[in-house]
Amino acid sequence: MRSVVWSLMTVAAVALAGCSNSSSPSSSAGADDGQAAKASAAATSVSGTITLRGDIKPSAQDQLVISLVDLTAQGSAPLATKTIAPATTFPLQFELDFNPANVATNDLYIVQAQLTDGDRHYNMPIQAPVLTQGHPTSNVAIELAPEQTPGEKQLAAFQTLQKQIGGLKVSSGTKLEPNVSRSWQVFRDGTEVKFIRELVDYGDKGFTKTDYAYKDGKPWVVEQQKKANQAAKPTSVDTAGWGDDGSLVLKTHEANGSTDTLSDSDAASLQQQSKEILGLATGGKGK
Repeated sequence: MRSVVWSLMTVAAVALAGCSNSSSPSSSAGADDGQAAKASAAATSVSGTITLRGDIKPSAQDQLVISLVDLTAQGSAPLATKTIAPATTFPLQFELDFNPANVATNDLYIVQAQLTDGDRHYNMPIQAPVLTQGHPTSNVAIELAPEQTPGEKQLAAFQTLQKQIGGLKVSSGTKLEPNVSRSWQVFRDGTEVKFIRELVDYGDKGFTKTDYAYKDGKPWVVEQQKKANQAAKPTSVDTAGWGDDGSLVLKTHEANGSTDTLSDSDAASLQQQSKEILGLATGGKGK
């Protein structure tokens, strides 16, 4: 009889132990979730490292703006913002302090970083989520990629046009002047002049090859190569381009393996040459 009683007590004890063990995982998960929420709520800063993609380096006039933004509540003010000027040393460490009372635990937060250096902008190809929903508050890795400047975009479009002139209607002309021999080809799309290539031989004073591109009858981009003679390699290449409003957006001077900024006066000279050859090649009609 006593052995039966002990057996029943043993079974009951095992059953109670099993119930206790089966409830522990959910309790543990709830505790972990609570700890994660507390950790997120307890955070008062977000930190990490910013790197730059590519070989382009910012100048001493650049400005870096870093912000902690609530992506869910679009249009709301950032939780934190920091401006660094200049930001010339990368990789760059950052830290954004914020008030944890302003954090909505169910919202999605990201770090936004933008570097501005004159006409060039660096932006984030990949978002950097932080703070909530299991995302980190430290060791946040951000990469900034350079975008083309307006001048670089214009130069790329000009170079595309250069490659396409073979498909345009072409006419040619020549003019002899004292000590100067001038020839040109005019490329039209329908009745509109899109491109003129001019070759000028100055004898012992050198040779120029100039490509002129036009938009709506106005100078758009000019690229002028200067050489000792027609067969020689260019000693310099000057390029200028103008926006729709007439502003100068492309101005480069290449010589001796380096590229510098073309002076405004030299750009104005190229623009005037562009107008003159358009008048000469079209008999003053401009088309």
